[in-house]
Amino acid sequence: MHQALSRRERQIMDVLYRHGRATAAEVLAALPGSPTDSTVRTQLRILEAKGHVVHETHGNRYVYAPTVPRHSARRSALRHLVETFFDGSRAKVVAALLGTDVGQLTPDELERIESLVRRAREEAS
Repeated sequence: MHQALSRRERQIMDVLYRHGRATAAEVLAALPGSPTDSTVRTQLRILEAKGHVVHETHGNRYVYAPTVPRHSARRSALRHLVETFFDGSRAKVVAALLGTDVGQLTPDELERIESLVRRAREEAS
């Protein structure tokens, strides 16, 4: 189930994934720009209502944590991106990635891509 996140919600999720768990004050301190405390708390409640985070009470503070491991969230977001912008075609995604920044790929990155393609071919046959 993929629910679209706003830019700020994605930033909050990134903070939570980096820290594992965090209070609203810790999230606020790690965010770019100058969001207010009440904005961050509201966004955390929204993320909780969407099912992206849960909280535990520690004293008088809520400690928030992601509900889904980062790798699962990444797969879900990528699947949504591929379906939405590339008509479900993984080949179109790769072409878009390689077409714009090919000169910026390191030899190690190119080798990794080649290895992934070889492995995919072996598994397909």
